[in-house]
Amino acid sequence: MKIHTGEKPFSCHICKYQCIQKSHLQSHMKIHTGEKPFSCHICKYQCIQKSHLQSHMKIHTGEKPFSCNICEYKCIKKDVLQTHMKIHTGEKPFSCNICEYKCIEKSSLQRHMKIHTGEKPFSCNICEYKFKEKSNLQKHMKIHTGEKPFSCHICKYKCITKSDLQRHMKIHTGEKPFSCHICKYKCITKSDLQRHMKIHTGEKPFSCHICKYKCITKSNLQTHMKIHTGEKPFSCNICEYKCIEKTNLQRHMKIHTGEKPFSCHICKYQCIQKSHLQSHMKIHTGEKPF
Repeated sequence: MKIHTGEKPFSCHICKYQCIQKSHLQSHMKIHTGEKPFSCHICKYQCIQKSHLQSHMKIHTGEKPFSCNICEYKCIKKDVLQTHMKIHTGEKPFSCNICEYKCIEKSSLQRHMKIHTGEKPFSCNICEYKFKEKSNLQKHMKIHTGEKPFSCHICKYKCITKSDLQRHMKIHTGEKPFSCHICKYKCITKSDLQRHMKIHTGEKPFSCHICKYKCITKSNLQTHMKIHTGEKPFSCNICEYKCIEKTNLQRHMKIHTGEKPFSCHICKYQCIQKSHLQSHMKIHTGEKPF
């Protein structure tokens, strides 16, 4: 009956948590004490409740007892399936009180609200980076440790996140699921398509506060600003060459290695850059555009 009356007689003396049952309070207190009495015998996972361990073990067994009746999606927990079903129904019960953003999960809304508040509670103890989410900080830390746990089974590519590997694998499969409805452009990621569409709209939301430069992406602006600051973070370990972008350094290193990956199919000409080959081909075609 306490569910109907709203009565919560058990409360935490440390935070504002209140609950119906004493056992719930006992479980909650372990958050404050840091106690995790249940541990996985396969990996290092530890948790507060036995039910959490039982759910975790399904990761190792591969068991996914809950399945969607519309698509092929399967999952470990019932509440995860309930959240998934909202994709099919279009239900978005959580909405932002500042902008028009709506979402399926409360956690997604909490994450979104940090955009408005500017809150970045997770900070790197090595550099100045700050993040809205703990998971992003954990990913970032691998940059400092050099850890790349995900590797391609076809080439030598290694990366920090599973999503990066999934994106990379499309290079080998040739899959380009996102396509432009105006031109023939196709790409691997949705973000690449969104960036491309700005070419057609002419939108350049990022602008330099020193000169009139405008661009499509934040990363392009960050690179541009180094022109004004004179910063050249990438340097050659053989000569004194320094540059703004990593790609420029990679191109430069080919001078030292003698690598010329671009070659003409008509004559023996070889070069370092694709643009140089394109210029060269005009000799054979007779094209004189200028």
